[in-house]
Amino acid sequence: MTNGKIRPRADHVGSLLRPERVKRAREQLFEQGALARFGQGETPADLKEAEDAEIVEAVRLQEELGLPVVTDGEFRRAYWHYDFMAGLNGLDLVERSSGGSVGTFALAVVPVISGPLSFPADHPMIEHFTYLASVAAKTPKISIPGPSACHFRLLKSDIRPPEYADPDVLFADIAKTYAQAVDAFYRAGCRYLQMDDIFFAYLCDPKIRAEKEAGGDDPDELIEKYARMMHEAIKDRPDDMTIGMHLCRGNFQSTWIAEGAYDPAADAIFNKTDADVFFMEYDSDRAGGLEPLRLLPKGDKRVLPGFITTKTPALEPLDDLKRKFDEAARHADMDQLGIAPQCGFSSTEEGNKITVDDQRRKLELVVATANEIWGGV
Repeated sequence: MTNGKIRPRADHVGSLLRPERVKRAREQLFEQGALARFGQGETPADLKEAEDAEIVEAVRLQEELGLPVVTDGEFRRAYWHYDFMAGLNGLDLVERSSGGSVGTFALAVVPVISGPLSFPADHPMIEHFTYLASVAAKTPKISIPGPSACHFRLLKSDIRPPEYADPDVLFADIAKTYAQAVDAFYRAGCRYLQMDDIFFAYLCDPKIRAEKEAGGDDPDELIEKYARMMHEAIKDRPDDMTIGMHLCRGNFQSTWIAEGAYDPAADAIFNKTDADVFFMEYDSDRAGGLEPLRLLPKGDKRVLPGFITTKTPALEPLDDLKRKFDEAARHADMDQLGIAPQCGFSSTEEGNKITVDDQRRKLELVVATANEIWGGV
């Protein structure tokens, strides 16, 4: 811990494979029409009881493995982002059979800005965090989508308030909404909040950059605006609150959407967001080289390169991981590095194509790597 902030050597992005008990309960309730798709409304008592019990088990597993930070596995969510977004004032999620496109995927779900944006005091994820904290002996962490998630897939025709016709006003209100969220989580006891702001990495993909240009957006300008949103959202956080930032290129059921090195976005990520810990996907050639790490400012910010994949079950040899860290240390101080998997294990409730045993071995490898390289987690 540095200056009151948490600086883990070993961590994970947050989501874990959903327990069968929770998956079955959610599927049955959804089929019966008793469960909203994106987490709105009251959670049925039977499902909440199952989630509570399984979260306790997940926390115990993480603590048993020696991780210094624990999450609730995102067991109460269907998606890594939509459940949070659906709880915001002024933002609706609409399912469409067709719409715009991002990468090669049709947009089945799109955000619609229907009114002034703000973070409600009764957002369900505040309660999610307080339950996690109540059963955790180690530092509890919750992850939410970063501010760019409210804009990246937003069609101009789905921005309803006339004042938001000015993009700067919209970006400012998204940032204010997230600043309200940061304050609410802090007041609930959260000292480690992670923002999954993956679209910085998407904007490094030549195909997606071309799509944005075709739609009238400058991808480099978007990167700058997204960095400014993040900075404005977290700049007033107390000194003892750590903000993590996760970047990846897609993870749905072990698939991916984007590719491309971090170079177009690295300076904005490291020097303009003011995040404390960076979780960066680095499990394949799609992420490019480690050279962008040279832009990490000297000091106490930390990068956790995701050399360990959650997409496939094969374990990365420890010696190979050590060699990769030797290479990373040519670009950034080894003392500013740590280890985490490249993404979550279950970005949606379907989960990646690995088993619970595979997941455990991956998390064991995270801890073993940190102990081998830095002598602790």
